[in-house]
Amino acid sequence: MRWLMLLIIIIPAIEIAILISAGNLIGVIPTVLLIILTGIVGAYLAKSQGLQALKKVQNMTVFDGGPGDAVIDGLCILIGGVLLLTPGFVTDTIGFLLLIPFTRNKLKPFIYKWVQRKMRNGNVIIHRP
Repeated sequence: MRWLMLLIIIIPAIEIAILISAGNLIGVIPTVLLIILTGIVGAYLAKSQGLQALKKVQNMTVFDGGPGDAVIDGLCILIGGVLLLTPGFVTDTIGFLLLIPFTRNKLKPFIYKWVQRKMRNGNVIIHRP
């Protein structure tokens, strides 16, 4: 919870500083247009990647017995999409990293380890029907 509070305070401060710097460097209108463009591209990527992940979950549930990897993809896509809709260059960068399949696949081992650590500590509990 402490990390979340720290992120809620630090990330917006960093974003504001970068937005001001970008506005001074390339101008206010290009900066605003860039933010809008990343939001539009992010929404498109989140929709297309999200639909692919949903189909993958459905196929894996029917044919393989469990969604497994597709659930992590879906979680990354959801978080990436939300971050891209948030104005700012830091959140956009993280969002794109989570949405692009190549970089998402590089990040998934770290996410798996994090989830496993949370499950061992009892912070994450998965209930089966």
